[in-house]
Amino acid sequence: MKSKTNCDNCVYYDFDDELDYYVCMMKLDQDEMEQFMNYRFDNCPYFKLYDEYKTVKKQN
Repeated sequence: MKSKTNCDNCVYYDFDDELDYYVCMMKLDQDEMEQFMNYRFDNCPYFKLYDEYKTVKKQN
């Protein structure tokens, strides 16, 4: 059983300057967007952990 995902730690959850809040950058279909907006998006199939240390390693 997979653990629940946390959008705050996801690569695709990013701040939108125009909207002035965080949004999911994945192209979600209508059902997925509804779940996301209602905070019922457990075990997101698109979740990818944002690992800033991994990014830094690639830069070195």
